Amino acid sequence: MSAAIILALVTLQRLSELVIARRNTKALLAQGAYEASPDHYPLIVAVHTLWLGTLWWLAPGRPVDWPLIGLFLLLQAGRLWVLATLGRRWTTRIIVVPGEKLVRSGPFRFVRHPNYWIVVGEIALLPLAFGLWEAALVFSLLNAAVLAVRIRAEERALASAQASS
Repeated sequence: MSAAIILALVTLQRLSELVIARRNTKALLAQGAYEASPDHYPLIVAVHTLWLGTLWWLAPGRPVDWPLIGLFLLLQAGRLWVLATLGRRWTTRIIVVPGEKLVRSGPFRFVRHPNYWIVVGEIALLPLAFGLWEAALVFSLLNAAVLAVRIRAEERALASAQASS
């Protein structure tokens, strides 16, 4: 029962974030922003959907490692910090706003791409909290491959935007 409640909350969180991301993307595009490198986005969606679906399939009925859930919750605080820092600029896509400077406040003062660091932790920790080390390993590797593509694309887009401003 605990696993199902945890997964329901994570699923609700992810769906809520998609609503926020779509709203922000639509508003940014209406203001003259553009999407960079959209081709890899379906891969990100697929990895995250398969990760969550695998957890729904394998985790219910398994014991919960509460200290790992505590770490996962700490990551959620980091996620909220990223979302609050980026505000209307937070999306799940690479949206470039011509003329706007890079955000350098909040967690961005300490690390580049803080949300990706958080996602790396989430992808590993949640399966581990249910004793599913194989799922943690497989999805961590898949996520690393997708992030390698994503970060390169985002860096190119950010460099191009900074060069033109």
